Amino acid sequence: MRKKPDWEVLSPIWGLFFCIKNMTGFILGEKLVQSQHFTKEGLRIPTTFIRTSPCYLIDIKEPKTNGYTSIKLGFGQIKNIKQPQSGELKKAGIKAPLHFFREFRLEKYNDQIKIENKEITIDSSKIKIGDEVKPTNFFKIGDMVTVSGTSKGKGFQGVVKRHAFKGGPRTHGQSHGERAPGSIGSTTTPGRINKGKRMAGRMGGETITIKNLKIIDVKDDGILVKGLVPGGKSGLLEIVSSI
Repeated sequence: MRKKPDWEVLSPIWGLFFCIKNMTGFILGEKLVQSQHFTKEGLRIPTTFIRTSPCYLIDIKEPKTNGYTSIKLGFGQIKNIKQPQSGELKKAGIKAPLHFFREFRLEKYNDQIKIENKEITIDSSKIKIGDEVKPTNFFKIGDMVTVSGTSKGKGFQGVVKRHAFKGGPRTHGQSHGERAPGSIGSTTTPGRINKGKRMAGRMGGETITIKNLKIIDVKDDGILVKGLVPGGKSGLLEIVSSI
C-alpha cells in the first residue's frame, strides 16, 4: 500500500483550520493605490490599498419578511442623491449622502449569523442599521478575501487585441489583412454566424472577480491586500471573505 506524503495527510486538517480561522465579512471600498511591499523575508510583493470609509449598513432583510437573508451596504459620498436613496438613508438614520448601494445575499452563512431588532451578528461582530462598517469589524491580517469590480473599459477593439488572434501572414504581398479575423462563415449549414463567435466588439467594462487575496494590513479606513484588483483608480469594489 502506497504511503501518503505528509502534505496529503495534513491538507484536510489545514483546510479545516483555515475554515475556522477565517471570519465572515462583507464591505464596500474603492481602489486607491497600487504599490509594492517588502515582507519580513525580504520578498517584494504587489499590493493594493482599498479605502473602505465611509461604508454604512443601510438595511437587513430576513426570510420571514422578504423571503431571503441579505444586508445592504452603502459607500462613498456624493453631492446630489436621488429621492429613493435619500429615503432609504433617512429611514436608516444616516445623514451622509452615500453614492453606491450594494446588497449581499447571506443564505450560505445562515449558521454563522443572527438577526434580531435591526441588528445582525456575524461571528462575534454586532452591527446595527445605521452603523458605520469598518474592516476591523470583520477582517484581520492573514485573512483571505474575494474582490469583485468592473474592469477598465477599452472601447471597440479588433480580434487581435480582444481575443489574442495572431492575424494573417506578414509576407507575400500582404497589404490589408494583417489584423483581420479571417473567414467567419459556416457555409450553407447552418448558413449563419453562430452565437458567441469571437469577433471584434466592446472590450472591458465587465465584472471581474479575484479570489483568495491575502490581507497584509487592516485599518479603520481600509485594507491592504496582496496582489492587484480589477478596475481603475476610485473604482467601486466588493470585498467578501473567501470560503
